[in-house]
Amino acid sequence: MNSPALESIYATPSELAIAKQLDHVDAHAAHFIAQSPFLVLATSDSEGRCDASPRGDAPGFVRVASERLLQLPDRPGNNRVDSLRNATANPGVGLLFFVPGVIETLRVNGRGRLSTEPTLLARLAVDGKPPRSVLEIEVEEVYFHCGKALKRSRLWEPVDQARAGSVPSLGRILADQTGRISAGEAEARVRDAYDRHLY
Repeated sequence: MNSPALESIYATPSELAIAKQLDHVDAHAAHFIAQSPFLVLATSDSEGRCDASPRGDAPGFVRVASERLLQLPDRPGNNRVDSLRNATANPGVGLLFFVPGVIETLRVNGRGRLSTEPTLLARLAVDGKPPRSVLEIEVEEVYFHCGKALKRSRLWEPVDQARAGSVPSLGRILADQTGRISAGEAEARVRDAYDRHLY
């Protein structure tokens, strides 16, 4: 389906939906980022293959260096570095910020570059442990997204969060999917990563 076909089945965006898009981080966006402990980072490689990766830490873990520059520290993970590899090949990145209990989200799009500058790493250290790298995002688009998706999903409703008990543990999933490790050993590795290697 091409763009004219899309326009034939969707209404024209409202004037407000267009006007809300900024080219910088204003006071409201900066405050939201300061309250946000979680985001989804979207990247794609040089051939357009996409990846979306969760990022989380204490509220405000993304530093607003200026109204046009954000700094996202990379905390320990699985060392696949898919997002970071993508950003070095294709600098276009998108961030979707969440604040628990708030149904609106904040979208930031821009261009990413990877930094290992020692002073910057030290500034973003936690418990004396600096990140391996920092993704610096040159801001191009910033806008708040309405809460319809989170309202429909009831994401923050406690009664719906109980569904977490119906999802198998990560250790069980890894054992089943890889066939290379027992569920018990996988569970032990996951617990160790969560308990000892967050930073």
